[in-house]
This record gives sequence, C-alpha cells and structure tokens, in this order.
Amino acid sequence: MQSTTRYQSPFYIILLVLAGEAVFILPFVLARVFRATVLDVFQITNTELGYCFSIYGIVALISYIIGGPLADKYPPKNLMGIGLILTALGGIVYASNPSLLTLQVLYGFWGFTTIFLFWAAMIKATRVWGGASNQGKAFGFLDGGRGLVGASFGLLGVVIFSLFIVEDNVVLTSAQQVEAFQTIVYASSAIVALVGIIVLLFLKTNVAQQENNTQTITLDAIKTVLKLPSVWLLMVIILCAYVGYKITDIFSLYAKDVMNYSEVDAAKTGTFLLFIRPLVGVIVGFLADRSRASLYLCMGFALSIIGAILFASDILSEDTTVLFFLTIIITALGIYAARVLYFAVMQEGKIPLKLTGTAVGIISFIGYTPDIFAGPMIGYYLDGIPGKEGHFAVFWMLAIFSAVGLVASIAFYRFARRE
Repeated sequence: MQSTTRYQSPFYIILLVLAGEAVFILPFVLARVFRATVLDVFQITNTELGYCFSIYGIVALISYIIGGPLADKYPPKNLMGIGLILTALGGIVYASNPSLLTLQVLYGFWGFTTIFLFWAAMIKATRVWGGASNQGKAFGFLDGGRGLVGASFGLLGVVIFSLFIVEDNVVLTSAQQVEAFQTIVYASSAIVALVGIIVLLFLKTNVAQQENNTQTITLDAIKTVLKLPSVWLLMVIILCAYVGYKITDIFSLYAKDVMNYSEVDAAKTGTFLLFIRPLVGVIVGFLADRSRASLYLCMGFALSIIGAILFASDILSEDTTVLFFLTIIITALGIYAARVLYFAVMQEGKIPLKLTGTAVGIISFIGYTPDIFAGPMIGYYLDGIPGKEGHFAVFWMLAIFSAVGLVASIAFYRFARRE
C-alpha cells in the first residue's frame, strides 16, 4: 500500500481536492464568508442559524456511523458524485429565500448528502493515496487544496456581490442583498453540480484502492478500533479542533461588528482567511512527514490559544488593522494546522489501514458533535451578549477548547512515541 501514491494521476488528486470542498460550499462556506448577509437575507438571528447547523449535525452524526460501511462497498466516485449533485440541487431551495423551517429541513438534507454519501469515501481514498509514509502530504494537499477551492468560491462571491453596489461602503437595500445572494448561490450550485458530473465520469479507482474498499464493518472490527487509545484521543482532538474551525465562521462578522468594516470589506476579510488555509495545509503537511504529525498538532493548538486570547482581550479596534490581520493569521495557522493533521496521525496512532472506514466513522461520531452544539453556543453568545463582548465570549470559548485539545495532543504524542 505504500506505493499507491505513485500510481495516482495528478488529475485524480486535483479532482479529489475539488470535490472535497465543493460539497461544503453551500452549507458552510457561503455562510462563513457572507454571514452578515445571510442573517439579513433570511431575517434570522445567529442563534437561529446555529440551530440550522445543529440539525445538519444531528443528521451527520447518524450518517458518520452508517456511511462507513457504504464507503467500503461502493466506489468513491459513485458516492461522491451523487452527493455533490444532490447537494447542488439543495441550492435551488437555498436561493429561493426560504422560511426558517424550510432552511432547517434543507440543512438536514445537506447533512445526509455531504456525510452519508460523501465523507467516509473521501477520507478513505485520501489515506490510501498517502500510503504509509506520506499521510501528512496526503491530508495536507487535501485540506490545503480544499481551502484554495473554498477561497476561490468566496472570491467569486465577493466579485458577484460587488457588482450590486456603486461604490465601497454603500449599504445595500434588502432587495439588492437578496438578488446578490441569490446570484451567488445559483452560480455556486451550478459549479458544484458540474464537479459532481465530472467526478462520476472521471474519478477512477485503482486496483489497490478497490481491494481496500472490499473491507466490511463487523462487530469485531468495531471492538478492535475501540480498544485503541489513539482512537479515544482523536475523538477529543477532533472535537476541540472542529470547535475552532466552526468559530472561523464569525471572523467576517467580527470585522463588521467590532472593526466596523462594510459588508463587502467584511466579506473580503472572510475570503482572506480562506486563502490562508491552502498555504497552511501544504506547508504543515510537508513538515509533518519530516517529523511527527502529532508534534505539529500540539503547535497548532498552542497557536489557537494565543490567537483566541488576542481576539478576546479587547486590544483590537478600527485603529489596529495590522494587529487585527496578524491575529487572524496566528489563529488561522493554529486552527488549520490542527484540522490538516487530525486524520494524518492515524498512521502514527497505529490505526490499521483496513479499519480506516470503521475508525473514521467512530471517531467522527464524537469528534464532529460541534456540528450540533457549536452553532447554538456561538449564536447564544453573539445574540445574548450585545456588542463586542459577545464576540469576546466566543473567543474565550475557543481558548478553552484549544487548551483541552493541546492536552489531548500531548497525550497522543507521548502515546505514539511510546508505541
């Protein structure tokens, strides 16, 4: 299995990366870059948007467990292609300015299309691609490439949004906001559907990967995975890292509410954040393969703590633009480094390749529970505590979860060295 990577064509890798982010554009990336606009267009609060994410998370939680066996039985291209096309169809509803109830149902639907059909197939294909010695590069390229795709979608959205205003700092009317956002959603949906069709037609599975996909989930396999200390530590590590990733959703809103940026400039801030992700992914991935991925995982959580404290310390204002963007960079480095590496350490944690599907399902079942509680918690602080203090509370939450993640990462590092 170590030699699998050399047989993968560049087109395969590019297509895997493109599909890996395109499927999450509609549920998450647009809301991250245009959060203030989303709240205005749908006339909802941060808490209500958080409930939509929670419904997504509940459906996803079930999908993680039962989606693993599906990925072991069917070729990745079928599951991923169908998931992309169905996700794109949801964009038609998203663009119709639905009610809150319809929006919640839509997010539940996306929880099914993006996780049950897509997630396990993508992670397993990536691990096979990386082999035994290139897990850092594999997941670094995957997450870094996904970041570049997400940033490109964000930039496209900003360009489309800018076409609806005459000059900077002009506040759009409600009708202009709706029209601009609908255009962005329709354009994104069309691209996601196109990627799905290309995946169905051209994402080829090599012989080695197909043999690996014949593994099935059994009770003995589940028991074996649950006996591994690294699996339990990864549950905590991913949970804490994913809370940090969810909090990146409010960076553009922080720019608008605390730094008093315009809607367009706030969206540009969110897009700038997205462009940091591919750089971190590639660089950290290469560094991790030269040392221990778990060591860089510890560093990532440490940077997240520093960035969170800076955001929560009330030293940022309209007059500290340079410090503001420096803080974004520090925090993003930490959050994205942890995100890149938390599946890359599976090899280091002695999790058998043939049990990847089982392990991913079990770890994700706990690790991605922030999809359920993080959104409402963030919304509770932002809506319940007026002004910048609400944002500060969110970043103190980031500091706490990052500290727990750091402790778990240190324990994982020590366990891996001992093994």
